[in-house]
Amino acid sequence: MAPELEEVRSDGWRLPRGENSLREVHGSIPVPADAGFWRKMFAFAGPGYLVAVGYMDPGNWATDLAGGARYGYTLLSVILLSNLMAILLQALAVRLGIATGRDLAQACRDHYSRPVTIGLWILCEIAIAACDLAEVIGAAIALNLLFGLPLIWGVCLTALDVLIVLFLQNRGFRYVEALVVALILMIAGCFAVELWLSKPDPVAVAGGFMPTVTILRNPDMLYIAIGILGATVMPHNLYLHSSIVQTRKYVDTYASKAEAIRFASIDSSAALMFALFINAAILIMSAATFNGSGHENVADIGDAYQLLSPLLGTGAASVLFAVALLCSGQNATLTGTLAGQIVMEGFINLRVRPWLRRLVTRLLAIIPAIIVVALYGERGTGALLILSQVVLSLQLSFAVFPLVLFTTDKAKMGPFVAPSSIRALAWTVAVIIAALNAWLLVQTLA
Repeated sequence: MAPELEEVRSDGWRLPRGENSLREVHGSIPVPADAGFWRKMFAFAGPGYLVAVGYMDPGNWATDLAGGARYGYTLLSVILLSNLMAILLQALAVRLGIATGRDLAQACRDHYSRPVTIGLWILCEIAIAACDLAEVIGAAIALNLLFGLPLIWGVCLTALDVLIVLFLQNRGFRYVEALVVALILMIAGCFAVELWLSKPDPVAVAGGFMPTVTILRNPDMLYIAIGILGATVMPHNLYLHSSIVQTRKYVDTYASKAEAIRFASIDSSAALMFALFINAAILIMSAATFNGSGHENVADIGDAYQLLSPLLGTGAASVLFAVALLCSGQNATLTGTLAGQIVMEGFINLRVRPWLRRLVTRLLAIIPAIIVVALYGERGTGALLILSQVVLSLQLSFAVFPLVLFTTDKAKMGPFVAPSSIRALAWTVAVIIAALNAWLLVQTLA
């Protein structure tokens, strides 16, 4: 039953009594009032890294490996542009959450009719299921590569990660953030070594960051490029970020909220630069190792693992690759749990026990994964990972357009409305994302 409405403000936001996003951790992390820059920066640091996890999950691995092996360094420009889009959109999510006290899902429920809200919720659930599918398969592949565990058993075992999430949340939100940051650093360390071993051409790498129209003209390359976009700018991360920035206990004044937006945006941008490094490192390693070596069709994570050691001349290459993959898959499950809870509570105001919500989400991902593994074995997982990222990209506009609409509306945001330059950039990004997805559909159907 929906909570009783406390007020309907003149700016259009409805504020139900006692309804906070992720209420069990809302405002639970104190912010020192009279501290210096670095102490305050530390207090706000954390949410950005939870969001960055979604930009380096196993779905990214599949698209980055395929892009590097087939097309060399060409698609580095797509990773860079996608990351810049992500920095902009996540900054808007921060602004919405802090300025209005509403996450993106709640804002949609407040603004749109019930049928539209339900439709957006269903689309978001599809996106979360697609993301979860990538996490399930990625973690199962890592367990198989490291310990020889059959893929089907690895897929089933991933359902138990709900216990990790529940344990950490009960200890405090800072524990969740600390684990996420530790795993990110481990992933970054693994790929720093991989880059050193693969010895890429610096000039070719630099050239790969320059955009080219060839990407738009080649349907196969465009498919991988939009998969990279879907794997990088993830729709459920916008809902997640607008909620978890509210875990900080800032004061409800203009000065305090403006300061919170500034520090949270810095946290987000710094964390996403880590994601840029890791995504670029995967593609660069793939391009340097596989492109031109007769292994251009490598898109399967298992094949990449098997080929890395002989091609790079050391067994450590494959082990580090699998360890980073396992860390990536486990990291992404933490944020998937929170995102699922946020969208269910925000869109339809349905609160269920976190373990039940997580279990349902996992089952939605496990069932298709088990079917594919049973029918096609390891060979089917690579194509399924890339498809999951394209599905994410197709859902993206349904999160981006409401976010841009709300944060560029002065009636809703008041003094925190996005500046005119940001508004222009935001609408441009929203249109580009929609146009690329439309182009992908046309190419696919043709």
